[in-house]
Amino acid sequence: MIGTKTPQDATFLLVDDDEISILSMKRSLKKLKIVNPVVVARDGREALDLLIEAINENSGQLPPFIVTLDLNMPRMNGLEFLEAVRSDARLQQLVIFVFTTSDMPSDIQSAYSKNIAGYLVKENASETLSRALKMIGCYSRIVALPS
Repeated sequence: MIGTKTPQDATFLLVDDDEISILSMKRSLKKLKIVNPVVVARDGREALDLLIEAINENSGQLPPFIVTLDLNMPRMNGLEFLEAVRSDARLQQLVIFVFTTSDMPSDIQSAYSKNIAGYLVKENASETLSRALKMIGCYSRIVALPS
């Protein structure tokens, strides 16, 4: 499913249960000409399973991923996902941007305490999304990620 990639080919993992948000993110990535592979997980549990599968398919190493993470999801929410990722040595280096509707200071503090790369609030959905994905797209092109 997901093979070895160069840092420029980091896979975008969109972790969100809102179909409209997912479609908007995919559309914005395409509009911004960000051609990185994109995979979707509908909750934290599905995202963890996908990441573990990627490790198993890549000789025990995590291929480069850039994650956008919603906090409010069923089964395993974003903060639970962050806790699981940061407590698993194979996943600790994962680059994660929280992209959520929650602007609660406690959520922001909790997320940053789990070493996220950034916390983006979905306010004006279209404008915020486009600006955020443009920044993340630039990030994926200029930052060397571990592989």
